[in-house]
Amino acid sequence: MTEWPIRDLAKATGLTSRTLRHYEQIGLLRPSRVAANGYRFYGEAEISRLYRILSLRALELPLATIQLALDDHTTLADAIETHLTLLEERRDRTNQQITVVRHTLDAVRNGQEMPIEEVFAGVDQSQYEAEVRTRWGDAAWERSAKRRTDMTDDQREEDDKRSLDVNAALRAAAEAGEDPSSALFQDLVSEHHRWVTAYWGGKAPDRAAYTGLSELYVTDARFAATYGGEDNAAAIRDAMRIWIRTNLG
Repeated sequence: MTEWPIRDLAKATGLTSRTLRHYEQIGLLRPSRVAANGYRFYGEAEISRLYRILSLRALELPLATIQLALDDHTTLADAIETHLTLLEERRDRTNQQITVVRHTLDAVRNGQEMPIEEVFAGVDQSQYEAEVRTRWGDAAWERSAKRRTDMTDDQREEDDKRSLDVNAALRAAAEAGEDPSSALFQDLVSEHHRWVTAYWGGKAPDRAAYTGLSELYVTDARFAATYGGEDNAAAIRDAMRIWIRTNLG
């Protein structure tokens, strides 16, 4: 039987050995065997299972939900066929999103006034999964994903509206040239911190995490674009830094 060591599996999938060991600890993916020296090996059945895990994770499902979905026995061919279907569905959604973003770009370039909801309509929050997992760990993303999964449609709609309102207010303050240390800007950052806490499944970001998030807003072009450019993102980061010194020690 063909087997692959954990290092090869990590290299092939882009996952870290730590993530694969975490999957083992929670019973999501166990190796086919563990050698006397502790090295872990994975067979074809484990490869098929991991393929399904990764395809379901791409849909933002929390690991607990994925584990429930993997109770049946599916071949690798079936897993790939299901993944193909999901990718085709995502392609259709992406094409729709491209149309929305192109419309937004044309409107902005032509100086057309747009409601803030339309400006943010093309933003896909799932694109930030890798940053969250890398910077703050799998648990942070899982809490956030589970929170959204557990919501009703109305709750998700309200949650999306709050996200738009919080970030649009920060952008408006930056565009207006508001002093980052002003009471207005600091109140907006306080609301932003509460929003992040809710978005992260109720775990408030500490000093290090919130500081890292403020830097990410400037260094990652996707985040900066959400706030209208790097200058605006820098103003928001500065306001967050001031708030952090005052409120997070």
